[in-house]
Amino acid sequence: MPRVGVLLAAGLVAALVALAFVLPVPEPAQLRTWASGAGAAAPALMFLAYVVATLVPIPRTVFSLASGLLLGPVVGVAVALVATAVSGLLSFVLARSLGRRVVARHLDRAALQAVDVRLTRGGWLAVASLRMIPAVPFLPTNYACGLSSVRTRHFLAGTIAGSVPGTTAVVVLGDTLTGGTPPALLAALAVFAVAGATGLWFAIRTQARKA
Repeated sequence: MPRVGVLLAAGLVAALVALAFVLPVPEPAQLRTWASGAGAAAPALMFLAYVVATLVPIPRTVFSLASGLLLGPVVGVAVALVATAVSGLLSFVLARSLGRRVVARHLDRAALQAVDVRLTRGGWLAVASLRMIPAVPFLPTNYACGLSSVRTRHFLAGTIAGSVPGTTAVVVLGDTLTGGTPPALLAALAVFAVAGATGLWFAIRTQARKA
């Protein structure tokens, strides 16, 4: 499944490059102006596109970047995080409702049971730690958690907490493409992201020592 996501992303990039040679490409500032002119429709459409696209194996980073480019850092982060939570919860529930009974037959095997126990006992911290690892893909993690015994509220809390630092950084990066981001806002967002990541890291370390 991750390979399919890479192929889809590569195809999307190739299509955009091909269009760039045919159609006039607007500047990032123009895209922001168009989104601002759309009013409340822009965040709503970005949210819908974000949720739908991340229900299939397409890298979430692309849409976090677009959120910052079109909506700015504050609204962009809010839309990206809410869309991440909604998309994650939908795929989590789908995996749990359709696949849990099938997987449960094999949970007596040592390896599967060990993973299930680790996720379940770790709770939201275990989910959050997975979200903070860039190499761990978004959609397969949702399915894995849905097939495990981790509680829904722990999955949702861990997804939100673990996604804050990376999502904030990518959204702000998208916003910088317009060239109109105040340095003070960038500094504040960076401090918040680092503080959140550091606090979560200490919480995970503490939980691991207790375990």
